[in-house]
Amino acid sequence: MKAIYVKRIVANIPTSDTAAAELFYGKILGLEVLMDHSWITTYGNDEKMDVQVSFATEGGSGTEVPDLSVEVNDVDAVYHRMKESGFSVEYGPADEPWNVCRFYVRDPFGKLINILQHQNG
Repeated sequence: MKAIYVKRIVANIPTSDTAAAELFYGKILGLEVLMDHSWITTYGNDEKMDVQVSFATEGGSGTEVPDLSVEVNDVDAVYHRMKESGFSVEYGPADEPWNVCRFYVRDPFGKLINILQHQNG
């Protein structure tokens, strides 16, 4: 069986006030905009991908904003393991137009988790 490992976890904070996020995290803390799709903006340090925080008005493709995003190396394997373990998949798996394959699942505490894999690596 192929080993699965987490490559990155990104916190997603729902907000309708992305300007406040830009002020606090961008201008005051000096984080750079790493990604901006109009409905989600991710801040971090392009030199090191260790620090990221996203602010979203939606989860993309009309979905709810997830509580966490977890990037993995094999989204299909994780999807099957979640299903086999009885976790409720609420969206996907879906190949999204921003080159991500993902699905949403509820963790044991009711949090909505976005499990994803970038399709270009």
